[in-house]
Amino acid sequence: MTAADYAEFSNYAVASGTIVLALAFLAHLAELLFVRQEAVVPASVAVGGGDTAVAVAESDDDVEPRSAVLSRIGIALTVVAAGLLVAGVVSRAMASNRVPWGNMYEFGLTGVSIALVVYLVLVRITSVQWIAPIVTGFGLAILGLAWSAYVPAGPLVPALHSYWLVIHVAAVMIAGALFLVGASASLLYLLKERAELRGNVGPILRRVPAIAAMDRLAYRTHAVGFVLWTFGALIAGPIWAHYAWGRYWGWDPKEVWAFITWVVYAGYLHARATAGWRGRRAAIIALIGFATFLFSYYGVNIFVPGLHSYAK
Repeated sequence: MTAADYAEFSNYAVASGTIVLALAFLAHLAELLFVRQEAVVPASVAVGGGDTAVAVAESDDDVEPRSAVLSRIGIALTVVAAGLLVAGVVSRAMASNRVPWGNMYEFGLTGVSIALVVYLVLVRITSVQWIAPIVTGFGLAILGLAWSAYVPAGPLVPALHSYWLVIHVAAVMIAGALFLVGASASLLYLLKERAELRGNVGPILRRVPAIAAMDRLAYRTHAVGFVLWTFGALIAGPIWAHYAWGRYWGWDPKEVWAFITWVVYAGYLHARATAGWRGRRAAIIALIGFATFLFSYYGVNIFVPGLHSYAK
């Protein structure tokens, strides 16, 4: 295959992956709708009364809830979408004969691919499929931004010719995937805690784990992500900057916001370890940290001119 063939295959794979991910997102939304419907089925069955109600209840015991079926369908579609997007990333790399993160389109594509793979691994290990609507919806949004910044496959600008770029971006993207999982757990924590305080926990929030379990998951994923962010953004990044621009740190907007993200997450971990900030306050700080990460990842390149503007 020629470089043009690989580039065309990449475009088809990414487009197909985007469509499949959209179907996965819709499957998980439908799952939530059926969760609400299934929550009122026992009350409707009981209206029949007597032996009829018992017979219907017994017959329903052998029928798998539609929400469970849709959950499995959504996960399966996410697996397919992740495979297609990874194929798109690899073929994009072969088309341009370089690592596929030299511009905003490639950043978005590779970032979503890594986030989906990390999410699916965690689903297998710790059963975090309850954050599926957030992860798939967020992935779709980032892919939409990536497509809006699409550029054909081509060579890197000179500043990007360094293996430290590979290390720097790979670590940052994996950290971002873990931050996404932690932010999802933190958001659901806040929603469920508020519902519990009001005494009105609906069927959807009853499906997610206890708030203490979500708090622990958020802490663990943020802790690992913070280590990777520290290495990728504040160690490998400056080394690459020295190779590219002759200095380790120059207060470029991208560098500043990467440092702001580091400070917020460092504050999150420090507050939990020393001041006992768990639960609601920790979740709010985690969401602030994720917002700074998103601005560092996308907003700076779009809205704030700097040395990283070539990556648009």
